Amino acid sequence: MCRSIKTLRPPVLPEEATEEDIRAAALQFVRKVSGFRAPAAHNREVFDRAVDEVTQATRKLLDGLEVRGGGGAGRRATPVSAPDAA
Repeated sequence: MCRSIKTLRPPVLPEEATEEDIRAAALQFVRKVSGFRAPAAHNREVFDRAVDEVTQATRKLLDGLEVRGGGGAGRRATPVSAPDAA
């Protein structure tokens, strides 16, 4: 496991993970998997796309997790956003 990636769900992270936290973890994951700290110009597009996709997948995961025990039984790891009321 990449040591720079932190657990992003409660109760490990006391507050909701920010988009910055999630993107930083996604970047570390893509760096680890690809073996590149920074991609060459010809790989930049695919590298950036992978970071975006991992960020989205991580947000979906955190939004869907239910954390049981440790207080607030059955609470979600992050609140599910309500649709905009128009």
